[in-house]
Amino acid sequence: MTGVVVIGAGVSGLTTAICLAEAGAEVRVWAERPPLETTSALAGAMWGPSFQQPVDKTPAWTEQSLRDFTALAGVRGSGVRMAPVLTVGELPPVDQLPPQATMIPGLRSCTAGELPDGYPAGFRATMPVIDMPVYLRYLTGRLAEAGVEIEMRRASALSEAGPVVVNCAGLGARELAGDDSVRPMLGQLVAVANPGLDEVFLELAAARETTQYVPHHDRVVCGGIAVPDVWDTTPDPGVTERILERCGRVEPRLREAKVLDVWVGLRPDRPAVRVEAEGGVVHNYGHGGNGVSLSWGCAREAAALTLQG
Repeated sequence: MTGVVVIGAGVSGLTTAICLAEAGAEVRVWAERPPLETTSALAGAMWGPSFQQPVDKTPAWTEQSLRDFTALAGVRGSGVRMAPVLTVGELPPVDQLPPQATMIPGLRSCTAGELPDGYPAGFRATMPVIDMPVYLRYLTGRLAEAGVEIEMRRASALSEAGPVVVNCAGLGARELAGDDSVRPMLGQLVAVANPGLDEVFLELAAARETTQYVPHHDRVVCGGIAVPDVWDTTPDPGVTERILERCGRVEPRLREAKVLDVWVGLRPDRPAVRVEAEGGVVHNYGHGGNGVSLSWGCAREAAALTLQG
């Protein structure tokens, strides 16, 4: 087939390019920023079930990603591990959870003694946790092994890239695809030195600010916040202080942990994830905060659509 140009070098673009290249396609990746400077590099990150539209497709995409990440947890240097996760909040019993939750490995209800103060219910599970800088380097290396290089090139129009294009531009799809439904969802995270934590903590709530932390080998990524339609990526010291206070309340060992970094990222939010063919273009964007969780499922479908076209 004619060579394919994948636009975007975040987790969606790299994963889609790998699926295409390993299927035998001639692939090039165009990117305005290198992988470690994308929004993907700023993520916590972990796999989890998605409740986004289109609900007839997101469960299958999520389940496919779980299979891939579970396999990658056994690959040295991938940055993926299977980790214990504690999820808390105003949650129903396990037998009343939505169908998407049934795919979570080892899911069980917490006993009262396992819950931090102030949380009425919770679940324990084992889920893939991804150290994104390490993982993006792994994906880049896997692409290089398949003969694909990342070209630092900004596309001002999808037609510039040739007759066969996969649009993984994330927030950039707002301009490239003329899609005004794509909007930024601001997130701010704080990395602190890891005082010996292994378990992920995740609060599920409808509030703008919630408590979460994801331990990696040398650091813990603490959050979180979600604010729509904000383009300014300047960290807010007040948000940083509140994140550290909330996380330290749940896990006292985080109170004295050295702050290593603070960053703001803009998630590419959209009413529904878009994975579909449109002429010579296959779109794969609009994942919001679930880009990692959906990455392999969406990439495999986008690659299949491209090869069929």
